[in-house]
This record gives sequence, structure tokens and C-alpha cells, in this order.
Amino acid sequence: MEPEYQGLGRCTGCFWLAVAFDIVGLLVLLIGVFVNVFFYDLLIYAGAIVIFLSLIWWVFWYSGNIEVPPAELEDDVGLLKKDKGGLSGVVRRLSTRVSSSIRNSFRRNGGPSRAQRSATRQTVAPQGEQVAVSMATVTPHEDTPPATVSTEAASDVV
Repeated sequence: MEPEYQGLGRCTGCFWLAVAFDIVGLLVLLIGVFVNVFFYDLLIYAGAIVIFLSLIWWVFWYSGNIEVPPAELEDDVGLLKKDKGGLSGVVRRLSTRVSSSIRNSFRRNGGPSRAQRSATRQTVAPQGEQVAVSMATVTPHEDTPPATVSTEAASDVV
């Protein structure tokens, strides 16, 4: 038998953290508004951010207190009673058989072995050659071919 919760419900820790964040955020925000300090804008923003972060605790508290009857949970958490007869039982058995045969065929004829996969992962070291690259801006109305790089200019590239 599940205990019956009164007042704040199950998640009292989340409730009190949400209230604390709200109070601290409101105090910091009001200090930034009404106290004459040179960093008032920092206090206003910090208070607003702390109040916004309290929403996380309010959501935790609210979602922790949602009660769902076990009849509605059957399908979601694996408590579903499997039918052995009828059309749904036939479909379930067929689905299980097809998925297991596909899974087993991948295991038998699947991808490369671990040794083959590790051999293909070896990286090729880059070679120390320099390549001269020619770049030019081409507009749609330009009919002239792009400029070529002479071999003397390519040898000057470091």
C-alpha cells in the first residue's frame, strides 16, 4: 500500500529549493532596483536569472507529484500483459521471429571483424610535399580563363 501524501506531496525538497530560489532571486532583484550601488544592473540581471532557474525546481516538483494509475502505466513501462492468443499474439510472435532472424543474420554475415575494423582505422600520415594552389574570383560575366600560377611562383610558397 502506497503512503498517502498530504500538503506538499512527494517532492518536498524540490518545492523548498524552488521557494528558496524565488526568495533569493527576488531579494537580489529588489536590491538592484532600490539600493544605490554602481553595479545595480548586475544585481537586476542576476536576480532575474535566479528566478528563471527556480522554474527548474518548480517543474521537478510538479512532475514528481503527477499520479498516474497503474492501469495507464501498463503499456509504457513494460507491464503489458502479452496476449498468447488472438490476432495481436500472432502479430507479436511474427514480429519477434522476423526481428530475431534479421538480428542473427547480421551477426553471422555482418560487417567486418574487430581486427579488420581496427586495420581500416589506421590513418595515413600526410606527406611533406607542397602543392601550389591558384585562386581567382570568377564572376558570371567574365569570359577570360582564370590566371595560372607559374612554376617560379609555386616554388616561392613556404
